[in-house]
Amino acid sequence: MPWLVHKGRVLSSLEIAESRRDRRVGLLGRDGIDGALLLRPARSVHTMKMRFAIDIAHLDRDLVVLSTTTMSPWRFGAWSPRASAVIEAEAGAFRRWGLERGMQLEIRE
Repeated sequence: MPWLVHKGRVLSSLEIAESRRDRRVGLLGRDGIDGALLLRPARSVHTMKMRFAIDIAHLDRDLVVLSTTTMSPWRFGAWSPRASAVIEAEAGAFRRWGLERGMQLEIRE
């Protein structure tokens, strides 16, 4: 399983959704997620029909965090023109991980 890493420190386990179908489904139908989900390519997300609030981070092509926010269910997120990917996790996860704007992330197997 892939891991989301910052400066050699593992932040969480990571699921990767790169196919159109996997990105469209995302976290729909789930009651939560352990770890995070990377949607790539993606510039925005929504929480329509979601069962729980999520933290989202827009990432550039080098996996640098451009912005973070928390979204309640039944919302449309902002579109980020510089984003190449979006990370989704349960609300509060980013605070626990110390994830913030400007951080350089990496994916490790």
